[in-house]
Amino acid sequence: MDEQELRKAAHDLDVTVWVGKGGIDPVVDEAADQLADRDLVKVKFLRAARGGTTVEELAAELADRTDAEVVETRGNTGVLHK
Repeated sequence: MDEQELRKAAHDLDVTVWVGKGGIDPVVDEAADQLADRDLVKVKFLRAARGGTTVEELAAELADRTDAEVVETRGNTGVLHK
C-alpha cells in the first residue's frame, strides 16, 4: 500500500492506544502487540503526554520503539503502520 492508501484506510479507524501523562513508555508493548495483529494503529496523544514536545516527535519516537513508521499525524492523533 502506498501512503495515500494507508491514509485512506486510517481515516475510519478508531483510536486504540491512548498516550497520557505517563508518556509513551507504558504503551510501547501494547502498541507493538496491536501492530503485530493489524497493519494500522491509531494513537491519541493526550495533552498531558506532550509536556513540551510535539505530537510529531512523540509519534516518531513511538514508531521507532515499535519498529513501525508514522503514516500521518493530525491534531493530537497519529497513525502507525507496520
